[in-house]
Amino acid sequence: MISRMFDRAAGRLGKGLAAFCAIVFLLSLPAAADPIELRDLAIAGDSLKTRMLFQVDAETEPKLTLLRSPYRLVIDLPEAKFRFDHKALKPKGLITGIRYGDLGEGKSRIIVSAKGPFRLADFDLLKNEKQDGSRMVFDLEAASEQAFEALLAEQATSTGSTETAARVANAQPSQQAKHRFTIVIDPGHGGIDGGANGATGTVEKDVTLAFSRQLRDLLVEAGEYNVVMTRDDDSFLRLDERVRIARQHAADLLISIHADTIRLKSVRGATVYTVSDRASDADSAELADRENLSDQLAGIQIEDQDHQVADILVDLIRRETHTFSMTFAKSLVGELKQTVTMINKPHRFAGFKVLRAPDVPSVLLELGYLSNEGDEQHLRDPEWRGKAAAGIAEAIREFAGARLRSGG
Repeated sequence: MISRMFDRAAGRLGKGLAAFCAIVFLLSLPAAADPIELRDLAIAGDSLKTRMLFQVDAETEPKLTLLRSPYRLVIDLPEAKFRFDHKALKPKGLITGIRYGDLGEGKSRIIVSAKGPFRLADFDLLKNEKQDGSRMVFDLEAASEQAFEALLAEQATSTGSTETAARVANAQPSQQAKHRFTIVIDPGHGGIDGGANGATGTVEKDVTLAFSRQLRDLLVEAGEYNVVMTRDDDSFLRLDERVRIARQHAADLLISIHADTIRLKSVRGATVYTVSDRASDADSAELADRENLSDQLAGIQIEDQDHQVADILVDLIRRETHTFSMTFAKSLVGELKQTVTMINKPHRFAGFKVLRAPDVPSVLLELGYLSNEGDEQHLRDPEWRGKAAAGIAEAIREFAGARLRSGG
């Protein structure tokens, strides 16, 4: 009897001891980390460079991954609580959408969709000076398809389990795919922005599109180039969108086609413009100002942002691009002189926004002036447009041949 009582007591003691040990074990486990909190999402910029930032209450190293079809940046984080205002998720600049959520197992994810190929130009986690927490800042920059593919290839060969922002931003092509000389033709204006109007009702956006199609067909027929149109219908494009398209396709040349008006109706003839911070003359400055207002005329809010990069390499690229633009402009003037009427001093320059891609040689071609009756008649004539297109095609042939021979 005493023996059975002892056994029962020992059994109860054993169970109590096991429970006590289990409690001690659970208490000794590390406490699960509290979810980080993300708030105050903000997006700013345009289709060339867009900044996304938000506040985070604890320092963390995100894992960053690029994806295509569609183009996306995936940001993997520890478990997070998202306190984003839905109004801040509105697409802007390069960013077409943002999704986020909990993945389980202590992980969360943000997916940023982009309207075209891009690179992560910069990433920073900056400590707040006047409040707790930090700012997580991502700078997305429009890039060519080749550059994006190179980043994907670099990402695929990464040996680390995480893809750091620095690696994504600094990855360079290990080898360039063979690149066909690419020309982007930009028919000026479109959609809500019709541009200039002629005395007999000719609308600039219609003339530029008709001419651009003729030029495209002529270049495609040559079989030597990759030809892209920024628009092939009556649609409105922001100025930065036109530049983004050129950069997306790694364009070797951008030709923006226009047919404006001018105060003196006697002035006629084609003009070739290259970009410069200082205009060659008052009329060129006035023309550039009008063209640069295109976005505002369409009711789009313009943010005064300077996306210039203080970098020696970028500055050298910009100078080389300007040299190429000048070279093509001179060749274009020489060819057009043989086929169409040119204005006095036909190579001019001004601060056109559409010509400001740092890595794409660019010219703006005023085919003529709709304020002049003779020019307006020519611009409406398919035969005249064909002659002008042939002159441009010859200038492109010379320019492309020289670039290919030099390896540029």
